[in-house]
Amino acid sequence: MFEAIKKKFSAEGNEPTGSTSKPDISREKSAELFEKAKTLFPGGVNSPVRAFKSVYGTPLFIKKGDGCHLWDADDNEFIDFCCSWGPLILGHNNNKVREKVIEIMQNGMSFGAPTALENELAELILKNNKYIEKIRFVSSGTEAVMSAIRLARGNTKRDKILKFEGCYHGHTDSLLVKAGSGLVTFGETSSAGVPKAFADETIVVALNDKEAVTKAFEDFKDQIAAIIIEPVPANNGLLLQEKDFLQFLREICTQNGTLLIFDEVISGFRIGFEGAAGHYQIKPDIITYGKIIGGGLPVGAYGASAQIMSNISPEGAVYQAGTLSGNPVAMAAGIAQLTELLRIGFYKDLNNKTEEFTTAIQRFATARNYKFKVFTIGSIFWFAFTDQETIHRADEIDAGSMEKFKKMHRELLNRGIYFGPSGYEVGFISAAHTKIDLEKAKRAIFESLEVVFSGK
Repeated sequence: MFEAIKKKFSAEGNEPTGSTSKPDISREKSAELFEKAKTLFPGGVNSPVRAFKSVYGTPLFIKKGDGCHLWDADDNEFIDFCCSWGPLILGHNNNKVREKVIEIMQNGMSFGAPTALENELAELILKNNKYIEKIRFVSSGTEAVMSAIRLARGNTKRDKILKFEGCYHGHTDSLLVKAGSGLVTFGETSSAGVPKAFADETIVVALNDKEAVTKAFEDFKDQIAAIIIEPVPANNGLLLQEKDFLQFLREICTQNGTLLIFDEVISGFRIGFEGAAGHYQIKPDIITYGKIIGGGLPVGAYGASAQIMSNISPEGAVYQAGTLSGNPVAMAAGIAQLTELLRIGFYKDLNNKTEEFTTAIQRFATARNYKFKVFTIGSIFWFAFTDQETIHRADEIDAGSMEKFKKMHRELLNRGIYFGPSGYEVGFISAAHTKIDLEKAKRAIFESLEVVFSGK
């Protein structure tokens, strides 16, 4: 009888394992590549978070991905929960995506002219997303957001934008701003090289603060072109918002002739085919999407009603262009990937898999009274070293807790589990994660948490 109970608790992750810290994996080749990279690129990387500044060791240089697995230059193998920062919802090197891309590449890789593939992918999206009527493809999520902001300003003939502290919208100048002191403030530049004049057109308030948003409209009456928000803020932790707050934004925008922009570069096609708009059943005026619509290749898009989109050149006066917009290789990858996402039961299976995984981890931590919380929506999750039941705002995150994540990240790498190299980054489950993969990852997470909280 006792053995049966013991086995049950062990299966649920409730039996202590007495885990100790594991030796660091070899990074010799990655370290050599990084030293060379530092002579070629600023900081040795082409995107700052890759520098591993927030975690231990040098960056891992990846040479191969397949399914939910990655291999680095030292031939270490990992179960990947970064998924190229989210878009690889089918996993790495998916057969159908790869075969479609190879088929199209036989005919050329870039034309700077229209192709039928653009029509096919756009129709696939628009026929299955009731929140937009027309779409424009661009080359990245940042470009999509930049274009959406310009469209909002052109449509409303207003200049000011309201954004939220804790939401990231790419590296466009007018949105690389942070909050100043006070309830409602103009943004302060968060990057050198951003003119103060740009920041002065951006109002920054705290998430989940109706009073601040209301005051902003009082202080800047008839001046705000758009509110932009990640409806699922997932670039600074997973700061889940109540539907009531998002609905409030919809209503106050409508009342003031302001456009509501949902930045769905992460949540779009990830928590459902219609993204957060569909999840919350709230219709924004403009929606932006990222590289998930191109199977992880460099692509983005923004969409809105036919009326709003009619403002874009060559039909309207808002200029936006790009030689690689609608690139045939990216379109091919997108067609293959999104076709799979439309398969009956795809999201139900993926989200159920994620719920089972995250529930088991939370149960393990709760049984040990660890100050640890798993936040999740759809197939997105975030580990926070906190005892708070909800975290809606960036200032509610304990910066000191990132030291615990730093230790956990090292322990996970040493156990063959790959997460983004920052405690503020979220994790993703893909269709390629099997039960065996997830069971192995759970055990590694359990052991890593024991090391973190035991101080070993």
